[in-house]
This record gives sequence, structure tokens and C-alpha cells, in this order.
Amino acid sequence: MKGVVTKSTGSWYTVFDENGDTIDCRLKGKFRIKGIKSTNPVAVGDYVIFEFEEGKETGVINNILERKNYIIRKSVNLSKQTHIIAANIDVAFLLVTIDNPPTFTGFIDRFLATAEAYNITTVLLFNKLDIYNDEELEKLAMLDAIYTDIGYKCIAISATKNIGIDEVKTLMKDKTTMFSGHSGVGKSTLINAIEPTLNLKTKEVSKQHKQGMHTTTFAEMFHLSFGGFIIDTPGIKGFGVVDFDPHQITDYFPEFFKLKSECKFNNCLHINEPKCAIKEAIENGEIAYSRYNSYLQMVEGDEEHYRTDIYG
Repeated sequence: MKGVVTKSTGSWYTVFDENGDTIDCRLKGKFRIKGIKSTNPVAVGDYVIFEFEEGKETGVINNILERKNYIIRKSVNLSKQTHIIAANIDVAFLLVTIDNPPTFTGFIDRFLATAEAYNITTVLLFNKLDIYNDEELEKLAMLDAIYTDIGYKCIAISATKNIGIDEVKTLMKDKTTMFSGHSGVGKSTLINAIEPTLNLKTKEVSKQHKQGMHTTTFAEMFHLSFGGFIIDTPGIKGFGVVDFDPHQITDYFPEFFKLKSECKFNNCLHINEPKCAIKEAIENGEIAYSRYNSYLQMVEGDEEHYRTDIYG
């Protein structure tokens, strides 16, 4: 039988089959996906072939169907460990908060570059619009301008005040979408606003550390009443990128990619080389310095110290 994985808890997987039933399944023996060294060979969003175990209501996954795409990260602390966050995603929504907790541009840019590398459309959702003061709203406007200018869709929302929710729902209809971001940015609250019957647990942000407390411990997919699926993911502190060749990173920054052919050298890394079109664009204010800073940190493999952004 064919089904889609809606939840993974490590050793067991919940599979939603073509009849609309959910079955708890395990893997048959040791599974390895060709070319991917991952802590989880099967991810939420994967389409699988399974069969029922003899005399039981549980199943065994025999095969994983080819993925349209997937998004993968590596742990900042365990650099050799990689983890597939989700598979077969139509749109990834990255929730961003200016404060409570703050989302830094280094984190945003790593997520966007990874999504570009794996051919996933990303939309930025600036949440908690209702609680910001004038200075924070100014920061939000600056971020909105940077990413809109690059070509990313940006929506300012408030999950608690129902601001911008209808626009988000329109983008989600009949698609498989994923919500990601730091703990405390409001993923579960937003999903509850979009689909109140799910009634996901939510927690407050720690005032002392301005960090969210984890409410989602495993990625989980939910069916939407208006069509499609939503994948809720655990809050991410850092976003370590996987196996990026320094010369390819330019390709994952759309505004860099447009200009790289104008550089004097074909193998230009846009750091110390003369007549670099990208550095000229930064000096002219055509490319945001925060984006260049993120690029440099990715080229240099610096995954511990990217807490810098456009505000210093």
C-alpha cells in the first residue's frame, strides 16, 4: 500500500494511507537513502510503500518513493550529524520575529540558501506585528525591503490578532507546506489560527533569555480542512548548512547569481578578487551588506558566530 509519512518519532512512523487511515509503521531492516547520510532515512512528507505485519494492525515500510525535494540541516553542535527536516514541500514558510525572540539575518540567509539549493519556494512571515514598538517596526520594514527586493514574498502577520492569516491560507491551499523558525516565533499559534481544530500546544517565550521553549519535539504533518497539508517542525536554534562548495554558495543567493557572470574571474569568490561585480554592487548599495556578511560566514564555514544582522 502507498501512504505519506505524517509523523516520525525515531523508530516508528505514522503513515496516512490512500484510504484516509493512519497506520503506525516501522522500517524494514537498515535503510539508507542513496547519497544522503542522515540521522533519519525517512522524513515527514515522504511517500512510502508499506505492508501490514501478519496478524497485526501495524505496518512495515518497504520502500521510499523518489522525493520531489527535501530540506536538510546539520546540527551546529554535532557537525557530522545531518537531519532531513521534511520532504516533498511545495512552500516553506520561515517565521521571523524582530524580538521576543530575535531572528538574526544570518539565520534567515542560511535557511533561504538551503531552500534555494534544494529547490524549495520560501515565503517569509514576519510574525507578532501587533506587539512591536516604532523602532521594531522600522527594523521589520528594513528586512521586508531587503528580501522583497531580492524576490522573496514577505508577509507581516499577527497569529494572535488574525492579521494577514487569510493571505497565508491562500498560499497554503491544496499544497504541502512547512512552517519553520526559532522556538517561540509562534509556529504552533499560527497553525492554530489557520486550523483551530488542531489545537496545538503553545508556550510563552522565556523573558530572561528571549528564547522560546520547545513545544514541538518531532516534525508532524496535519491535514488542512481547506485542502493540503501543513508540516510543523521543532524550533531551530541554529541552521547548519550541509556540504556546500564555497564556489556554489553564490548560486543560492539570487541577487549574487544575477551578477556573478560580470565578475572578471569565472572562479571569483567575491572576497579579495579585483573587478568583482558583487562587491561593486555592495558598495553601490544594490546588495545588502547583511546578505554579504552571511555569504562570507558560509564560505568560511563559520557556523558558531552568525548572530549579526543589519542592526549591528
